[in-house]
Amino acid sequence: MSLTFYWYPKCGTCRNAKKWLDAHQLSYEEIHIVEQPPTREQLQAFYQKSGLELKKFFNTSGLKYRELGIKDKMKSATEDELLELLASDGMLIKRPILTDGERVTVGFKEEEYEKMWL
Repeated sequence: MSLTFYWYPKCGTCRNAKKWLDAHQLSYEEIHIVEQPPTREQLQAFYQKSGLELKKFFNTSGLKYRELGIKDKMKSATEDELLELLASDGMLIKRPILTDGERVTVGFKEEEYEKMWL
């Protein structure tokens, strides 16, 4: 199983997820989510495979999210507009994202990682 780990090194949650992956000896390719954000197409695939609502992919505690007033835009924006917005800036994306191409987790919860990735 080939894992891809989108993360931001300064993010504590991302560092915890990385420690968990390393402790469980899972190999993964790491991608800096701000320097190389996923494309709109990749985000759409993650969204469809995750079974999550699209709003779960937004980093709602981020400065950019608040600056751009995305909470208000959520109500009226189309799925397409939200995907474009997410793809425009890696800081808007909730992290980390871990995927094997078929399954996707967003954020880090140890129990979720154990169920999905072990």
